[in-house]
Amino acid sequence: MNKTFRTRLLLPVLAAMLAAPLPAAAQQAVKWKLLTSWAAGTLPQKLVEQFGEKVKAMSGGRLLIEVLPAGSVVAPAESLDALSAGVIDAQQGGTAYFVTKDAAFSVLGDLQGAWDNPLQAWGWLEQGGGLALARELYAKYNAHFVTGVWYGTESLVSKKALRSLADFKGLKIRAPVGMGQDIFKALGAAPVNLPGSEVYTALERGVVDASDWGTLSMNQELGYHKLARYPAYPGFHSMPMNDVAVNARKWAALPDDLKAVVEAAARDLCREMVQRHLVDDLRVAREAKALGFEPVDLPLAERQKFRELARGVWAQYAGRSPMARRMHDSQLAWLRQLGLLQ
Repeated sequence: MNKTFRTRLLLPVLAAMLAAPLPAAAQQAVKWKLLTSWAAGTLPQKLVEQFGEKVKAMSGGRLLIEVLPAGSVVAPAESLDALSAGVIDAQQGGTAYFVTKDAAFSVLGDLQGAWDNPLQAWGWLEQGGGLALARELYAKYNAHFVTGVWYGTESLVSKKALRSLADFKGLKIRAPVGMGQDIFKALGAAPVNLPGSEVYTALERGVVDASDWGTLSMNQELGYHKLARYPAYPGFHSMPMNDVAVNARKWAALPDDLKAVVEAAARDLCREMVQRHLVDDLRVAREAKALGFEPVDLPLAERQKFRELARGVWAQYAGRSPMARRMHDSQLAWLRQLGLLQ
């Protein structure tokens, strides 16, 4: 076989080899920086870090996510701006933090008093039309909403037992500006806007008598029950949804199989968040007496009164933008399907 003939035989083989995709290990990895709204070392932050490790394993190392704690790049309320501008590639942020951009973020992120447990809200997102609305909202800010992530129902901590809505009258309660503060005002409470870092000192000095913060176990970890011995448990007033969101350009550039990896790992993150906090909350509730505090459960009839009162505030937020109205109406339709509203 002469040299020219051998060359002619080999050319198609070489062309096919050059056209074939490189093995996964040989491809250059995509690298993202993901900013969270969680402090370093906390359980939620550790779970998001595990999400990053899971994406790495599931993608065969083709997508690497560096998980950064709250405040390491920008403040939590500014993360969507950073995401939109490409300063960060992804976020696991508090959706309701972005209410100043559109009231729809508050309606999406924490329709306060609406839900009894995360599964109900997750059902709306995935089966009740919420996901399409969330993605439409985020697209306006050059971001792709992957999914929502809940961590459980929050537990109000209080120096006096809150056994009925009447007990809120005159109560000095720490609550961030937004829907929650407006609902507490409607209850006759006196909300005080303080950063989370000042809650312990404010309780200690009597600046506030109660605080809206995290779940039972989150509050115990921060030592709040030493000062406010009557936490609401199970909680009833707030069940925030955080997001997993990606810069729109970075998401569009991702191959479909890696998009599927991120979506699957994000849904698993939500499951982990809910289950791990549920287990920790149950443990703390069992140990309450030994730890020196008394969980107080608001009766079912009072919970329903709270939901009905909160509806008035929901309607106010719904009137602030067309998207807020659509979010509101969609969730109310789902709540009626669940039998939580008439």
